[in-house]
Amino acid sequence: MAFLLTACQSSAVPLEFAPDGKIVQQAIALQLEQRLNPLSEQLKTTKPRLNINNINVQNIDTVTICDLPSYHLTGTYNLKLILPRQEIKQNKNKFDVYLQRQAEGKTWRLLSKDNKTSKQESVWKSYLISM
Repeated sequence: MAFLLTACQSSAVPLEFAPDGKIVQQAIALQLEQRLNPLSEQLKTTKPRLNINNINVQNIDTVTICDLPSYHLTGTYNLKLILPRQEIKQNKNKFDVYLQRQAEGKTWRLLSKDNKTSKQESVWKSYLISM
């Protein structure tokens, strides 16, 4: 399920509420699935299983998006794609994710900028991260 969010602003967001490693791993997996699933469907192949590990967050920036605390994280991770007949390993892949803790503090959402809009303000797509 996706939502569109508009209007961004910056203000102080506490780092102590930043997402933990499990949330970052799930966000990276969700990003990859959003790219790989349409490709698998187009090629009529089995969707690969993903094994993401050795996540190294190199930078965390705090931002407020739609009046909610959000975090822009960049870094690297190792990936193993498990296909029916082979496994592919890739080390030190780069990631760049925006994560937002929801108001009740129980769920996280992956945010991505919608570059298709020509408006002055940023428009964000929002995807629930399964816990």
